[in-house]
Amino acid sequence: MNAWMTRMGTRRGMMGVTLLELMAVVLVVGVLGAIAIPSYRQYVMRAQRADAKTALLRLQANQERFYLANRTYSDDPTELGFDGGVSERGAYEITIDDADADGYTATATPTPGGAFDMSADVQCQSFSLSSDGERSATGDDPDVCW
Repeated sequence: MNAWMTRMGTRRGMMGVTLLELMAVVLVVGVLGAIAIPSYRQYVMRAQRADAKTALLRLQANQERFYLANRTYSDDPTELGFDGGVSERGAYEITIDDADADGYTATATPTPGGAFDMSADVQCQSFSLSSDGERSATGDDPDVCW
């Protein structure tokens, strides 16, 4: 009886993780991941939208400088300091429409395959800014974009 109790005591003293405990941990991590990953993706998209807004506001300031020197607005983003016509991080393409002495409309649209691919952002697909300061956006919920 003494040998049997010694063996049973040794088995009870073994440290380890059972399969059930391991599956419970995997389940908890899976649930947390299912909640956290979409929230993190939304956070990243909101942060990258700042790239478009910053680019358009910088373009607006550069347009005013250009206007003071030339008495007209430019339709060329590279002339206003945007290399390749893209935003600073490369996530948005900057275009300028209807640029003349009376005004312009600048638009930032996501660059597919850019440094940060924002083409999947359905909430705010593109941003626009006019010479009179009018801000607009396209997408499912454009009111929250600016």
